[in-house]
Amino acid sequence: MPVGRPALENRMPTITASAENQIRQVLAEPATLRGLLSDLHLDDIVGATYGLNDAESLAVFAQLEDERAIDFLFDLGPSLVKYLVLNSPRSRIVALLDRMPMDDAADVVSGSDDAVRDELLALLAREAPKDAEEVRQLLSYPEGSAGRLMTDKFVRLRAHQSLSEAFEAVRQCPPDTETVTNLYVVGEGDTKLIGVVSMRSLVTSPAGLTVQDIMAKDLVTVNVDTPEADLARLIAKHDFLAMPVLRDGELVGIVTVDDIIDVMIEGFNDDIAKMVGTDAHEMDRRNSVQVAKLRLPWLLGTMVIELGAGLVISRYDYVLTHVILLASFMPVISAISGNVGLQAAAIVVRGLDTGFVKVKETRRAVRKEFVTTLLMATVCGLLLGTIGSIWAKHPFFGVVVGVAMGASMMTAGFMGTVIPILSKKLGFDPATTAGPFETAFQDVIGFGVLLWVASLLLPLLK
Repeated sequence: MPVGRPALENRMPTITASAENQIRQVLAEPATLRGLLSDLHLDDIVGATYGLNDAESLAVFAQLEDERAIDFLFDLGPSLVKYLVLNSPRSRIVALLDRMPMDDAADVVSGSDDAVRDELLALLAREAPKDAEEVRQLLSYPEGSAGRLMTDKFVRLRAHQSLSEAFEAVRQCPPDTETVTNLYVVGEGDTKLIGVVSMRSLVTSPAGLTVQDIMAKDLVTVNVDTPEADLARLIAKHDFLAMPVLRDGELVGIVTVDDIIDVMIEGFNDDIAKMVGTDAHEMDRRNSVQVAKLRLPWLLGTMVIELGAGLVISRYDYVLTHVILLASFMPVISAISGNVGLQAAAIVVRGLDTGFVKVKETRRAVRKEFVTTLLMATVCGLLLGTIGSIWAKHPFFGVVVGVAMGASMMTAGFMGTVIPILSKKLGFDPATTAGPFETAFQDVIGFGVLLWVASLLLPLLK
């Protein structure tokens, strides 16, 4: 999937039934289809692919103009992009790659099988040897690193240049330059970064100065192998619009904030999917049997723990027999506690990704969540206890459900905080483990406390 643009499954696309129907009616008529597509908004065309099969989407892709075809690729999920690249004429794919930013071209190529990737790069090398070499270089960097996100399309200045010469360099920069917000001052050989000039400084500084007079020398940089999560934290910390990327101390590219924003949004959506035992990219790439195999372990693990809740309930079935109204409050306790746990887990998982929560500071994170959950549990426990007392017309019934609510919420908050941190420490994905296990554990504890307290007070509840 092209980095720098969110995948279709991570956006809210415009799904237009009429566009899908119109496209279906003219799929067998290429000229008519080409005219229809030129009149449709690209979002409607992308949305229509939800109802089209892969072969029909390929027919649409074949009739799109090159510029729209590039944007079309950027807005699709990875499996469909892979299918289109595999089944389209190689000459057309190479022509599109040649017109893309090289970081985006690298991501399109990286989603293909090895044989297809090598063939495309060989063909691209005949048409644009420099571009092919740049794509190969980008693919050599680890996936999820700054090197995969960077582009070398930026403006370079020299320290001795006057401001008017700097302006002229900006005016003459190629149209595919990624950004002119920041201009990078290099030494001899165009590889040694010695300063950065913002466009604001260039515009507002007196005309008699040189680039060296206005450039910032206190530089913040990353290496090509810096993980994108660390890169995102640095850009956010310093409020940068772009970050220079070095390899062996030499300037090789920049990463712009729009690429990082897309990466963070995609990562957040993936985390949320994993928290319920799914992975958006895995779902997109696999067939139904494979998806079921991927999701079943988490469901079965949750089922085993939830059977513990069933054992608790069976142990105290005589309590429910005498006070059947308790059963009405069990779903409320489970739902509210589940929300508390998922909130805690989401905060911790996002904090681990952004660096605001550190594995070494487990005690601080747990203490903060304990106090927060205690306040919420007190309020919710008192409120549910009051409702229970009025409903059952018995004050001790309110005590039972109120205490159970508080205990369940405290368990959920604790589990939602600790499980992701422990998972991270043990080398597992915290987003994957947090949701299913937290909800199951809080059910066991919540129902256990509810029925245990009710059994203690049963003589008073009859």
